[in-house]
Amino acid sequence: MKQFTVCAIVAALLVVSTNAQKGFTCPKPNGEFEHSLQCDKYFSCSDGVATEKTCPDGLVFDPLIRKINKCDQPFNVDCGDRTELQPPKSNALCPRKNGFFPHPDETICNIFYNCIDGDATEMKCTVGLWFDDYTGNCVWPDSTGRTGCIDEAKKSPDGFVCPKDSAKTDRSGNAVAHPKYAHPTDCQKFYVCLNGEEPRDLGCQVGEVYNDETERCDAPENVPGCEDWYKEGDEKDNKKN
Repeated sequence: MKQFTVCAIVAALLVVSTNAQKGFTCPKPNGEFEHSLQCDKYFSCSDGVATEKTCPDGLVFDPLIRKINKCDQPFNVDCGDRTELQPPKSNALCPRKNGFFPHPDETICNIFYNCIDGDATEMKCTVGLWFDDYTGNCVWPDSTGRTGCIDEAKKSPDGFVCPKDSAKTDRSGNAVAHPKYAHPTDCQKFYVCLNGEEPRDLGCQVGEVYNDETERCDAPENVPGCEDWYKEGDEKDNKKN
């Protein structure tokens, strides 16, 4: 009897010592309980012995969830004062190894990524909706609070976006319905903005270049900076051959 009592006391002391080392005392002999400061850390108690554990990077612990796995997406969990998190394990598309994240280009708001253990899958919102990382859902643009977003339908294949604050006028001072803009690097190409918003890539016929002053295709010698456009092209072709 005395031997049993001594063993019980030793076992109890070991439990107390283990818990003291963790700075945590199990509220119940068995169960999982949140860390007081770190939202993605928790304690798993078995027969009163606490084991410190951490959720996969990007997920946080939800003490209220009834599932066996209590690690969930941050937008589903109220962390309260548990504001600390483990250091992120990030890559180009995943700020953390798990979760839903916006496109790294802040102007692209309808595309986001579902990251699972660091592997990113591209997702696209329904037309007219933007991704909101606060809720992890696609919502109406006004609900996101995001600025600088550009509708993909209003971007040309090479990324040109019709200027909003530089409306063109004709010689009579009237606004041009479908303004044209020179290509920044290609003398032969130019853009037409339908209704001032939707860009279309166009180009002059071979031998001509776009004249931004007259808004017409013209001879290279009439456009400063493009005089040798085709000569340079011929030289490049000859070098290749």
